[in-house]
Amino acid sequence: MAGHSKWATTKHRKAAQDKKRAAMFSKLSRNISIAARSGNDANPDNNAGLAAAIAKARSYSFPKDKIEAAIADAFKIAGGDDYVDVVYEGYGPAGAPIYVEALTDNRNRTAADVRRLFSRAGGSLGPSGSVEFQFERKGEILTQPSGAMDADEFTLLAAEAGAHDVAFGEEEWVVICAPTEVAIVRRHLEDAGVIIISAELVMQPVTETVLDPAEAMRVLKLIGQLEELDDVQNVYHTMALTDEILASME
Repeated sequence: MAGHSKWATTKHRKAAQDKKRAAMFSKLSRNISIAARSGNDANPDNNAGLAAAIAKARSYSFPKDKIEAAIADAFKIAGGDDYVDVVYEGYGPAGAPIYVEALTDNRNRTAADVRRLFSRAGGSLGPSGSVEFQFERKGEILTQPSGAMDADEFTLLAAEAGAHDVAFGEEEWVVICAPTEVAIVRRHLEDAGVIIISAELVMQPVTETVLDPAEAMRVLKLIGQLEELDDVQNVYHTMALTDEILASME
């Protein structure tokens, strides 16, 4: 267990999404509706996918009434739109590997939008599997800092729950675990009184790529543009967000 991990990457991703709150709310609403319809149950206690979608929405302060409205919308039209999960892999500026997850009802439209942004940034999309091997699927659980225990005690608790790593930020503590262990680790933490903000699957880089600040800013600009697309859910990269790069961002 390491007591640090990739907090800077997590912090950047959340900050970038928070800056586009209106667009994010639209995505969160759609995710809730699709999860409710896919699980054919409006009760999150009986629909794990819906419970996860609601937890993620709450982590972005998504209003309760909008959550209820999104669930209601899921069953207004029989069948609804047919959305599918798609992945795009490619290389951004300076050859930085980028992995994009999207949820779309029109593959051709989404592929064209993603390809256009990669090309405009001087990057290119690759075939399936071209960058996936540079990432690992992990479970990521965001928690509120605990007033009842210090960092060492929390790290021990997380390890006992089955976590692989812990990262500490001012506003959130991050627990990393195997993707199949998210529910188990979450339950263990909750039983110990830890407040869970969100729990989801993410892609973590196997090895981080070091770029100079100018190159990194070009990559981050592309990532920001990708995240603005309505169909794009998550964008992952292998860049090491060094103190120098973070300073350039500020």
